[in-house]
Amino acid sequence: MGNKSDINKIVKNFLEVQIDCIKEIQEQSETIDKIIKIIISTKNKNKTIFTMGNGGSGSTASHFASDLQKTTILKNENRIKSISLVDNMPLILAWANDVSFESIFEEQLKNYIEKGDVVIAFSGSGKSKNVVNALKFAKKQGAKCIGFTGKSGGQFNNICDVIFKIQSNDMLTIESQHVTVSHCIISAIRNLGKPLFRYD
Repeated sequence: MGNKSDINKIVKNFLEVQIDCIKEIQEQSETIDKIIKIIISTKNKNKTIFTMGNGGSGSTASHFASDLQKTTILKNENRIKSISLVDNMPLILAWANDVSFESIFEEQLKNYIEKGDVVIAFSGSGKSKNVVNALKFAKKQGAKCIGFTGKSGGQFNNICDVIFKIQSNDMLTIESQHVTVSHCIISAIRNLGKPLFRYD
């Protein structure tokens, strides 16, 4: 185990990397704007937004769906309909056990997806098979696909209508900044109207 000065250096380095990433995110503000407009359009058309991911990306997907449902509620406006595909653990285990882990998100979408819906995927690599399979299925059903990923983009490059890449290959940084961008989107939507809930 390193000494105190080593730990302090590691912490400062991590935070400096996050600051650099945020600066790069600012250069992609047009992509964030595009995603926000898609979400608002989906709300106005009374369509549904689905989120998904694995591991840390799964927790971000769940968090984002929660924020879309509650934190974005604006007075005298439609509420956003959002469903996280990572939250029903008994259902996920059933599909994984009876069919395959690679189908856990796709099979859930088969119960819900409609033309005009939106599927938002979080994946640091953009290569997770269960996520990629669900995106491909959603596209065939006429849904719009949005991907949050890392520097390479993986298969998201060929599937997603809109893709937001964190310019890093470090998974911790990618996942951290996905949360930052998600909160940026939520904050923007809140500021476009009169939020029902305030967090002063």
